[in-house]
Amino acid sequence: MGFDTAVSGLRAASTNLSIIGNNVANASTTGFKSSRGDFADVYATAGIGANANAIGQGVALARINQSFSQGTLSVTENSLDMAINGDGFFTLNDNGSLLYSRAGAFEVDREGYVVNAQGHRLVSYVTDDAGLATGQTEDLRIDASLIQPSATNRSDLLVNIDSRVTPPTVAWGGPYDAFAAPPTAPTPDMYNASTALTVYDSLGNSHVQSLFFVKTATPNEWQVHTMIDGVTTSGPDTVTFDDSGQLPAASLPLQINIAGWTPLDPLGNPNGAAVQPLVIDLSSSTQFGSDFAVNSAVQDGYTTGQLRNVEVGDSGVVFARFTNGQSRALGQVALTSFPNPLGLQPLGNTSWAETFASGQPTLGAPGSSGLGVVQSGALEDSNVEVTEQLVDMIVAQRDFQANAQVIQTEDAITQTVINLR
Repeated sequence: MGFDTAVSGLRAASTNLSIIGNNVANASTTGFKSSRGDFADVYATAGIGANANAIGQGVALARINQSFSQGTLSVTENSLDMAINGDGFFTLNDNGSLLYSRAGAFEVDREGYVVNAQGHRLVSYVTDDAGLATGQTEDLRIDASLIQPSATNRSDLLVNIDSRVTPPTVAWGGPYDAFAAPPTAPTPDMYNASTALTVYDSLGNSHVQSLFFVKTATPNEWQVHTMIDGVTTSGPDTVTFDDSGQLPAASLPLQINIAGWTPLDPLGNPNGAAVQPLVIDLSSSTQFGSDFAVNSAVQDGYTTGQLRNVEVGDSGVVFARFTNGQSRALGQVALTSFPNPLGLQPLGNTSWAETFASGQPTLGAPGSSGLGVVQSGALEDSNVEVTEQLVDMIVAQRDFQANAQVIQTEDAITQTVINLR
């Protein structure tokens, strides 16, 4: 009789409904991948000499097949939320065991490590100062400590000095000292133009470096006086332009070298920072018939800074931005690919584990070797298509009803046989 066949059909339809129900339940789960039941027919005999007219014995679940198609990316406001646009999995460290996931909702734990909701740490490549991966991997950690300051060694100024001005009526005196008793300082009638920029000592303290330009009686000749925090540190340094307003090639590079500057505190005493040399480069300056202008003024030092925010680029490089304008590469997110993702073992919490069927994992940087890129401030939605699942649910329901009808019919036939006299 066909009771066993119909029961296998009921069992298959019930399993199919469970799979569909799980898909629908996780329609809003970040990084979830939908599943599909693959079923196979069952025969009592097989092999050479088998009866070609054998009647099947029902149906059995062959496997549950997951779909790793791309889900929609939803934008969030958290820079540590990451989505993979393309192939690959985030690599997670679970106390020494590696897990793999498409869910990129990460946060920082109390030790500074980047983790998911289950506390699994995100694995990344170690990077050098330029943000290039070294090939070594480690758990990604956000270092919130202060960034070490860097003393100014060089200043580059691009200025235009007005060729139309005349020499000052009052001669430059000096040297000047703002901390003397009484303090001394130049007056505006001693120079034609001035500019200032901030420089830093080895402790990260800021100081004001001022340059004063004084035209001499010699055509196209200027004297430059340098002061830091109101104290004369260099000068006069002579600058001579040619008749086209440019610096002669023979005088390049034109630099003012301050051999040993001692940083001072607000009272005029050494503040404990290292004595440092300073180089002021004026090689790109001009002397044209237009107003004095500072077109560029940059220096290579910076003060200490606190962590302001974290940014993740498409290549997966995680940058820490600091309040002093500096940035530091903390690592590069490591993605993993498999020859057969369908062979991965689901572990729950939208994570998978490697199996023999999945093949050996291959670790790589985002955007390389066929791996997708990382989009920061976004999460990958579930790839479940609810409308399609509802249609499949109707079909599974009909299958269940039809197999139940087979049992009912078999029961009626059996009852007829029993009632024979």
